[in-house]
Amino acid sequence: MGFEESGSGKERPWCIQSLMRRKPVDSDRLKAEGGGHQLAKALSVLQLVAIGVGTTIGAGVYVLVGTVAREHSGPSLALSFLIAGIASALSAFCYAELASRCPSAGSAYHYSYICVGEGPAWLIGWALILEYTIGGAAIARGISPNLALFFGGPDSLPWFLGRVRVPGLDLVVDPCAAVLILIITGLLCVGIKESSSVQAIVTSLNACVMLFVIIAGGYIGFKSGWAGYTVDSGFFPFGVNGMLAGSATAFFAFIGFDAVASTAEEVKDPQRDLPLGIGIALSVCCFLYMMVSAVVVGMVPFFTMNPDTPISSAFADHGMHWAMYIVTSGAVLSLCSSLLGSFLPQPRVLMAMARDGLLPPFFSDVNEQTQVPVKSTIATGFTAAVLAFSMDVSQLAGMVSVGTLLAFTMVAISILILRYVPPDEVPLPPLFHESASFSCSSQDDGFEFAKGLIGINDNQKEIYGNEPSIDHPLIVKDINTYKMKEKQRRKYAAWSIASVCIGVLIIALGASAYSFPQYFIYSACSFGGLLLLVGLFVLSWIDQDNGRHSFGCAGGFICPFVPFLPALCILINAYLLINLG
Repeated sequence: MGFEESGSGKERPWCIQSLMRRKPVDSDRLKAEGGGHQLAKALSVLQLVAIGVGTTIGAGVYVLVGTVAREHSGPSLALSFLIAGIASALSAFCYAELASRCPSAGSAYHYSYICVGEGPAWLIGWALILEYTIGGAAIARGISPNLALFFGGPDSLPWFLGRVRVPGLDLVVDPCAAVLILIITGLLCVGIKESSSVQAIVTSLNACVMLFVIIAGGYIGFKSGWAGYTVDSGFFPFGVNGMLAGSATAFFAFIGFDAVASTAEEVKDPQRDLPLGIGIALSVCCFLYMMVSAVVVGMVPFFTMNPDTPISSAFADHGMHWAMYIVTSGAVLSLCSSLLGSFLPQPRVLMAMARDGLLPPFFSDVNEQTQVPVKSTIATGFTAAVLAFSMDVSQLAGMVSVGTLLAFTMVAISILILRYVPPDEVPLPPLFHESASFSCSSQDDGFEFAKGLIGINDNQKEIYGNEPSIDHPLIVKDINTYKMKEKQRRKYAAWSIASVCIGVLIIALGASAYSFPQYFIYSACSFGGLLLLVGLFVLSWIDQDNGRHSFGCAGGFICPFVPFLPALCILINAYLLINLG
């Protein structure tokens, strides 16, 4: 028993076949045109960059540099962030193409429903919802202790905002976190333009704090002779493998650009602005991460860093204790910006699922005045506020990474499907169906298709006339032959994509099976590598589907190095997903 589909008046039946049912690429647009209000087209490139940077650069940058440097990278921390940025760029390329081709709310859920099927899309949708809900609640609970530092200490917030332990229960409530979430929810209900403007202001202030760290830290580093880079253990104290392990940890600092893709329906020029927004945001984040890490590691030796407050302690070691307040301000700003970015995509995912009949129509309503899904925003904000108030969800924060990596993997698979077996096949005109009869209205279209397919020019059209299927049966024979070859090509492509995915999964599982004998690990990785190479070889050998040119909105970004780039993206995400704590 399914929910009533928005605008259709029909109830969606649930059955096994529906798990792989795919929706047309423009279904959301048609539903919006058919009834109800649409989301506001208000976002430009600068606002998309603000959303991407604000969501990606959280307070983790003020802690992550110490943890990764002490445990993995040492002075090579900047290289770890560079490699992590390059790895995340693989997913960004895939997101950029799908976002410009299918500019609708829902991001990875929407792409999965179009390219893969309803079952995987349902899974991705709920993974994203849990990701944003739990992640937002965890971020909100992290703001209150940082705010308390401005009032004199960890427990110095006003009594009505401070954390309270409930007597008789192992429960610590956090009113400050709940209030912050409710404020963010109200801001998001006002409108996308207003909330994105606030996001831009907060992100700019946070960038100023990071620039202060870079400039002031650079001055201290030059003055002290860059003590952190003159340690006896060298540039790679834990070896190249340690630097790569640091990259795997730093990878999760770049997973915020999914929020940019979720606003695709509200972008003024999605074919141009979405790829630019994703690319510029990722580049800015990578630059800031690398510069901050290079400066902080150079200020003090990595083994003397405080893993909890590495930047503040580095300035304090050089007598600049007052810099702690600036760094703490940056941490609070980063948390507020990440909190806003966490709750921006969630109502849009709910709205997209409700449009498709996977949730009640209540969540698909768009407010007439603000042109945002107010009901979905209030529902998600209230749920997250209850979570943040009543429980410590930090232990569940790992689910944020699970949802993100699942989404990244599904988006890369969708790129392969789009290029080789696009779901919306261009139907052959009725002229070339099995029936010999054809309607008059389709004769010209059918001839145009045949003319482009087998190379008939306009002069030959005058000779053959408008009924080539009757007077010239060879044309029909060529068309039928083409149809058979195309079916065979699509079959090979589908099996090759499956081979790539299975091979990647076996490699990731084998490389992560540390408790198994070495011969088993080598055998599994060899077999998985063989499946991966065979799939890539076949995909490289056969042609990509001509239907990809007419899939969705034309003229947007095109992901390069297909099929190799999506395959590498799937491999990296699968390995990280399996090795999550």
